[in-house]
Amino acid sequence: MGRFRAKSDYEELREARISENQARLASLGLLKTIQELRLLNSSPKSDKTHVRKYSKVDYSSTPLRRSARLRGKSPPPQGELAYFEDSDGSENGKKRGSGNGHLVRAQRDSRRRHISPEALARRCQSKGRGSLYDPLYGICCHFCRQKKLCGEEDCKRCGNLEMDQPCIGKTDCSSCHSSNGILCRACLKVRYGEEMEEVRSNKEWMCPHCMEEKGINPYWICNSSFCLKKRKMVPTGIAIFRAREMGYKSVAHLLMDELQRADKRIS
Repeated sequence: MGRFRAKSDYEELREARISENQARLASLGLLKTIQELRLLNSSPKSDKTHVRKYSKVDYSSTPLRRSARLRGKSPPPQGELAYFEDSDGSENGKKRGSGNGHLVRAQRDSRRRHISPEALARRCQSKGRGSLYDPLYGICCHFCRQKKLCGEEDCKRCGNLEMDQPCIGKTDCSSCHSSNGILCRACLKVRYGEEMEEVRSNKEWMCPHCMEEKGINPYWICNSSFCLKKRKMVPTGIAIFRAREMGYKSVAHLLMDELQRADKRIS
């Protein structure tokens, strides 16, 4: 019974405080203001909704940009420089290529001016792969995929930045002349045990892909990660230390011996 009596006392006290607060609000004139605000909030909203005005853009006064083909002009032949005109017919003076994948002569000359003599001097600090990366004049090695200027002192392409000259610091297969046969000095020695001077003197030098394809040595394969993955073989990584510890001249000699032994076990 005591618990219900305490609750009743609390309710009486609460109601007394509510009545006191209402009387205080009424004396201050705030009770009427509260009622007016409640009426405003409960009033129905207007049915009028804001409609965004749509303004149609007039494109007839703006000249359209059209290609030379749509304007009835024949495109420039491949490999030549061309001036492209703006929509108003005036030449913008920007030289662009014809989209055949080759860099235009203006870009090559601009790049040549940006390479300082000090930077060109640093390229010979590393004769193996070169120490100066250049995406324009550098030729990508098939194995290390480094597009660096070679470290050969008498290379006209990398030393004088002559695009039409071959890079004597990278190999060139006499059979395919493809990117598969391009190797830098370091990768050629470490991965295949060959010297660049011997390859340059041998006009009939062929890359491992062509040697295997022609049946010259079926076990002499390219050990780049790309080619090993195509064979569903695990890339060797830094295997030159293991190859030399086992007495092999290069990684290719190690793989050649392993493939021969595996072929004998299967047969």
